[in-house]
Amino acid sequence: MPSSILDDSFDFGFTAVHEEDLETVQTLTAQAEDSKTTQQKLDKIYKAILPLLKNLKENPEKDYIYWPNRLDKVNSFEKMIKGIYDK
Repeated sequence: MPSSILDDSFDFGFTAVHEEDLETVQTLTAQAEDSKTTQQKLDKIYKAILPLLKNLKENPEKDYIYWPNRLDKVNSFEKMIKGIYDK
């Protein structure tokens, strides 16, 4: 065939790959998704802990912290953090 009929401008848009290359891409894609999920969990935990730290830093000149129903609130907070971690 003359080279003018089949030149680089006629492209179907695909490339042949080895099966190993495809598995590598699938593995990397899965790892990227896992990383994204992990980052989302870390972001949620970080945002949950910040208000606690902010409240603990309030009035540093006082020697004591008044914390009514502390056990219930700590248990609830622990449950929330565990829920984020276990997802």
